[in-house]
Amino acid sequence: MIAEITQQDSANTLLNDYIKKITGQGFCGDTDTSYATRIVTATDNSIYQEIPQAVIYPKCSKDVQVAMQVASLDPFLSLSFGPRGGGTGTNGQSLTPGIVVDLSRYMREIIEINEEEGWVRVQAGVIKDQLNDFLRPYGYFFAPDLSTSNRATIGGMINTDASGQGSLVYGKTSDHVLELKTILVDGTELNTCKLELEKAQVLAEQTNRVGEIYNVVLNSCRDNRAQVLEKFPRLNRFLTGYDLENVFDNDMTTFDLSRVITGSEGSLGIVTEAKLNVTRIQPFKTLINIKYDSFESALRNSPFLVAANATSVETVDSKVLNLAKQDVIWHSVSDLISDVPGVDVQGLNMVEFNGETPEEIEGKVTSLCDQLDQLIANKEAGVVGYQLTNDKSDILKIYAMRKKAVGLLGNTKGKQKPLAFAEDTAVPPENLADFILEFRELLDSKGLHYGMFGHVDAGVLHVRPALDMCDPEQEKLLREISDQVVALTAKYRGLMWGEHGKGYRSEYGPAFFGDALFTELRKIKTIFDKSNRLNPGKICTPLDSADSLVSVDDQKRAWFDKSINIQVRESFENAMNCNGNGLCFNYDQDSPMCPSYKVTKDRRHSPKGRASLIREWFRLQEEQGVDLLAAEKTLIEKQNDTTWWERFRNTQKKQKGFYDFSNEVKESMDECLACKACTTACPIKVDVPSFRARFLNLYYSKYNRPLKDHLVAGVEKTTPLMAKVPRLTNFFVNLPPVKSALKNIVGYVDTPKLSVPTLSSRVNSAQMYDEAQFAKLSKEEMSDIVFIVQDPFTSYYEAELVESFITLISKLGNKPVLLPFVPNGKAQHVKGFLKEFKSTASSANEFLSRIASYERPMVGLDASLVLCYRDEYLKILNKDELDFQVQLAHEWLATQDWNSIGRIESHESVKLLSHCTETSAMPQSKNVWSEIFSNLGIELNTPATGCCGMAGTYGHETDHQENSRNLYEMSWQHHTKNMASETILATGFSCRCQVKRYENQKPMHPIEFIAKNI
Repeated sequence: MIAEITQQDSANTLLNDYIKKITGQGFCGDTDTSYATRIVTATDNSIYQEIPQAVIYPKCSKDVQVAMQVASLDPFLSLSFGPRGGGTGTNGQSLTPGIVVDLSRYMREIIEINEEEGWVRVQAGVIKDQLNDFLRPYGYFFAPDLSTSNRATIGGMINTDASGQGSLVYGKTSDHVLELKTILVDGTELNTCKLELEKAQVLAEQTNRVGEIYNVVLNSCRDNRAQVLEKFPRLNRFLTGYDLENVFDNDMTTFDLSRVITGSEGSLGIVTEAKLNVTRIQPFKTLINIKYDSFESALRNSPFLVAANATSVETVDSKVLNLAKQDVIWHSVSDLISDVPGVDVQGLNMVEFNGETPEEIEGKVTSLCDQLDQLIANKEAGVVGYQLTNDKSDILKIYAMRKKAVGLLGNTKGKQKPLAFAEDTAVPPENLADFILEFRELLDSKGLHYGMFGHVDAGVLHVRPALDMCDPEQEKLLREISDQVVALTAKYRGLMWGEHGKGYRSEYGPAFFGDALFTELRKIKTIFDKSNRLNPGKICTPLDSADSLVSVDDQKRAWFDKSINIQVRESFENAMNCNGNGLCFNYDQDSPMCPSYKVTKDRRHSPKGRASLIREWFRLQEEQGVDLLAAEKTLIEKQNDTTWWERFRNTQKKQKGFYDFSNEVKESMDECLACKACTTACPIKVDVPSFRARFLNLYYSKYNRPLKDHLVAGVEKTTPLMAKVPRLTNFFVNLPPVKSALKNIVGYVDTPKLSVPTLSSRVNSAQMYDEAQFAKLSKEEMSDIVFIVQDPFTSYYEAELVESFITLISKLGNKPVLLPFVPNGKAQHVKGFLKEFKSTASSANEFLSRIASYERPMVGLDASLVLCYRDEYLKILNKDELDFQVQLAHEWLATQDWNSIGRIESHESVKLLSHCTETSAMPQSKNVWSEIFSNLGIELNTPATGCCGMAGTYGHETDHQENSRNLYEMSWQHHTKNMASETILATGFSCRCQVKRYENQKPMHPIEFIAKNI
């Protein structure tokens, strides 16, 4: 049995008093001191881990001001704070041992836009892609482009002065900041913008808090101007944190205090609002993908490409390309970056041109292509081929692949993972190739593997050496490499931190700035935050402070991980490998990734959150001497050694409020819809449904299961029995007392109705499988047979769909044979009944393997269950592959000759909404359905959708009704609201049930539509 894990480092009296005080003073956001939330917030996209004391979630600037005003009172002066946005930083910028001020949950309001003047005002928690989706109809976009744009917040971009693709033209975030609203450590509201120098000097003469700040910063930057200009590298990725140079314009006539705050990593104040300039969208784009025989060739060719007046030049090496080819995302770009026959492509440069008219870019593109043709013909510069596209959707697909490449590096096989710690170096572009050659020599001399990609036009290349941080010797290498890269960038007149801020690399600040300028930084820190309470240790400390800077040697996530048994780490690598890249925080409501986070905005209910929690749970169970793998094996192969009475007593204690960290982990797992989007959409392939099922299996060795779990797990046994008397069952289930009991006692609502007439009455005996008869058939007699693999949902609740499939198979010239219903076990797996699931899977495997010996297609209709054969079966049966294969309907239909069917005469709009599990695991499925419908003369509209909110039994459970409905309204309702005027099709059984529940009209499966109309 698992151990009880007592309260970990709980909130102290001072902290509880502070939380109570701010709430009483009008703070209207959320506060959270739970260990689960603190663990989830203890990491970002870096290698570091720092557990905060608490997390507060303000809803507006006033909330932040209240929090800081109260913190400036005795006895709260010892509390420290760290602002946090998307948590995508690669150097621990948002990690703090104090109180996290998370602006990402609520502060997502786009306050106003001025089209004429080209600016927008936003709260700090607005997400970059959210802003651009808002701006697009106005013809604008916010220019700094990041690989994490679908979850990075504007506040985070401001605090790290972020930049990315196209910075040569568009600059950094600070180049687009017009005004900032910042709350200082004492609660003072500081509003900053560019001012005429005379006005700034007047402000500096005031005796208030704002005047003191203007006075110190203005004098410090002006008095040290010559030294700043001499010391700071002349780079597109100019130095930030703190930007002593650009507070003044070149002729020293204006002063902008916002420039010091931008890039300050929350160490000077908490930015709550920003006024930003926005850029006109240039409607015409061309992207040229240039392929090289080596990565060095790609690097050395980049100045030639920049000289072609391109908007941006991005590069990736062969390691990144090969990882992308193994990911589902490659399906979307494989025809846009095709192989070169007989050549091993080792590098790729992506060159983009933008213009207001086609003519504006046509000459540039033609000139470059002519030069590339010449290089290829002469076998010069390592250029081996190129491809060109003007299609905006294709260009977006390529950049989506490039963005995902950042996370894909973390999916490298083995214990050594490419890490971000010295990966945003910036040097003058003309020095980049030589710099990278020395960088590679450094890594090669230590026998390390690495991946490279980045912005060669700006001299920034992301280099991620692969290290195992659980190995003390390799952790030492991290320090050695960091020190040597600092020296290397200095040699080439560059920066260690060209794009991703300082964070835990702040210790290198004094050496870079020199004593004099670093003292000026400390003066600025002192006037803003003399007690070092805002993100302490980052960038610099105040004058006269005994506090130290954070260091690359500080506490890392691996310090916790390596205390977990190595066999457990390897067995649960689908959780252990999470590197915090945060793609599961994707803002896009039409992406299937991750519905529980989208609807709650609670990071505990995300793949990263769940992976963080279960890792900590492993560690704490290990501390208690629990052998998790042995316990799991006993539960699956033998039986639970805990009596019902012991489980009852533990459950009673839980209900009375006794603490067990396992319950916090369980709460997070309960919100998972088991949609499996994370297993493919996540670049690391974090697989929450798999480790969730294993956790539940272990958890319920200590606690009693709820009744609804037993009912769900037994659905494949009870449904066939109920289907023997479907009318009576439907009548009984819909009686008000029964519905009330199901809702209030079982916790289950909106039970679907069994099919009437039943499937057995719709199918003739010749279409039923008879093993004795089949044993007599020759291969020739079986040549046109197609086996239909039943599932409990379509067979018993949508018999009309199975009947339609039988009709369609016959129309295509084949003989349909309905196999007997054999339980699949998916529901058992979802609820963590792994012993029962293994038994079910073994029986199904034995039966379907026998059917496979006929060497005829086996086809199933429900994606969740069919994909269960391909994934969960392999794991529970410990097999690399099964002896049978079950196809989904579209996979089999794609192989058929549709000429015999003819075209369907239909002029109505037909829209297909896909099951999220199917979309995630089989991203080409919509294209396959489109091709099938095209054969019938129908254009199929296949919009992107997220999760419908049903996801098996999730949407039927009482506790999930609000989230289920919100998910439906978020991603599906705008597609289904016009069902009266257009034909809506849906591939998922649960999706069709969800639409029926809220629209009172059930969409057809595409097979039903085809069968009805042919």
